[in-house]
Amino acid sequence: MKAVHFGAGNIGRGFVGLLLHEGGYELVFSDVAANLVDAINAHSSYTVHEVGDGGVDKVVTGFRALNSATHAQDVIEEIATANVVTTAVGPTILRFVAPLVLAGLAMRDPSASPLQIMACENAIDATDLLQDEIRTQAGDSWDGLASRAVFANTAVDRIVPAQDPGEGIDVTVEPFYEWAIERPPFGDDPPRIPGAHFVGELAPYIERKLFTVNTGHAATAYFGAQAGVEKISDALADESIAVRVAAALEETSALLAAKHGLDPADLAEYRATILQRFRNPALPDTVWRVGRQPLRKLSRHERFVGPAAEASERGLGVDALLGAMGAALAFDDSEDPQAVDLERMLRESDAAAFTAEVTGLEPSHPLFPRVKALVEQRQSELA
Repeated sequence: MKAVHFGAGNIGRGFVGLLLHEGGYELVFSDVAANLVDAINAHSSYTVHEVGDGGVDKVVTGFRALNSATHAQDVIEEIATANVVTTAVGPTILRFVAPLVLAGLAMRDPSASPLQIMACENAIDATDLLQDEIRTQAGDSWDGLASRAVFANTAVDRIVPAQDPGEGIDVTVEPFYEWAIERPPFGDDPPRIPGAHFVGELAPYIERKLFTVNTGHAATAYFGAQAGVEKISDALADESIAVRVAAALEETSALLAAKHGLDPADLAEYRATILQRFRNPALPDTVWRVGRQPLRKLSRHERFVGPAAEASERGLGVDALLGAMGAALAFDDSEDPQAVDLERMLRESDAAAFTAEVTGLEPSHPLFPRVKALVEQRQSELA
């Protein structure tokens, strides 16, 4: 069995690639970073180091890497004979993956089992986004190719911090992970991925993860940056920050309970587990890494505006989520292009225009005036 995985970075090697390896797949990594591709090909194994309680070292073998920027045809040929294609590249990069997958499907033996495609991104229905890109690029030819692939959405969760440059291609991760995958698209032939959790309905798992893990992680980063704290674990050691993060997650849990019927007691236990993970002192994670790309994280369907908009529509509380958004607006990192753009836009745009452009909220939405007030406050601080 063979799996082609797009994105040979830390998540690709330390999470998705690891589990595919444990499922018995030969791994073909595809990436555009020439130095990383060369480093992977210079080794016959790498180690995933789990740090924290219960952590062990796991060795990955049976892999190789291709540079999709310079050897696109080689990647296409691998896809044509693969069993599985996965991604961990970021939702905005999926449109660049799509033509390679499409070309691979076109070369695929029509009698072969359908290619099983899963986008493992921090986004809702990321595989649907990839499928839509492929279908759009295929045009009229899609009808003849559609039977050659099955697409399943997934929800992935594992903290993989910035790595020590001295680790080479080894990866340090936390022991906890969760990979939930839609079961119905696969019929009687699901992929073999030990540790993955196949579910009938994925939406509750995706939103529980995004609106707890991603919301909580980013809130910790932005509150920590405001307080001048460097590490995520140190930020949550500050009780004033921990209280604000916990309050934001109580608001997202209230939404999850109302929307999906999830049990409040189970959600409380899940929140406690997530916050304990963030407190892991063995993970060298910084507020700057976790807080990067604030414009994306303030967008309409992301970790703050997404749950806050739905909660406000239901008349649920959003005060703590708004507090986290205010901290995100104040994220000041000269090394992060989005943080630089954020401040520029705050200086150049009026509050209403900024709120509409960045958050995607309509002026008539009940959340809009409250976010606009946060923007005005931040603009007054920058004046």
